[in-house]
Amino acid sequence: MLARKGFHSARVSEIARAAGVADGTIYLYFKSKEDILISLFEGHVGQLNQELRQSVAALPDTSARVAHIVRCQVGSLRRQRELAEVLSVTLRQSNRFLRQFAAPTFSEYLDIVAEVIADGQRRGEVREDISPLVVARALFGALDGLILTWALGRSPAGRLERAALQVAEVFIQGLRPPATS
Repeated sequence: MLARKGFHSARVSEIARAAGVADGTIYLYFKSKEDILISLFEGHVGQLNQELRQSVAALPDTSARVAHIVRCQVGSLRRQRELAEVLSVTLRQSNRFLRQFAAPTFSEYLDIVAEVIADGQRRGEVREDISPLVVARALFGALDGLILTWALGRSPAGRLERAALQVAEVFIQGLRPPATS
């Protein structure tokens, strides 16, 4: 409903109706419409962070870990185009939201990815001349751009997944240390 109507155009009563609850019930859980957006973001990215924290360490190397991060980030939205649209489009329109509310959850995501890169550097699997945090931000940005394009278009989820795997391959190849002769 938020994607169809637009976050700023949707009324709380419409959100309540779409959720199948009375208008007043919404205010038992959320102080404002923006709190609903915060909850969507924190729930989605928090779940992604939890999944990554539980699964990444068990993978054998940096290449497998980066590919897994990409599959998880894209896979978490592939069946939820409207949520992808709300998270991608609406969040870009709210600087206050991004500064004030999203920072801790987003920072945790960046820390997870940066640690994968730093660990790869320690193992000799990743070039030492790059910043793990820059890689984390670049990977998120590349995937976020793909998700935004997919959410606003009508291409099938399979096309999103194929594009995301290409992004993973570009990052994996770019992270590898140069061959020594």
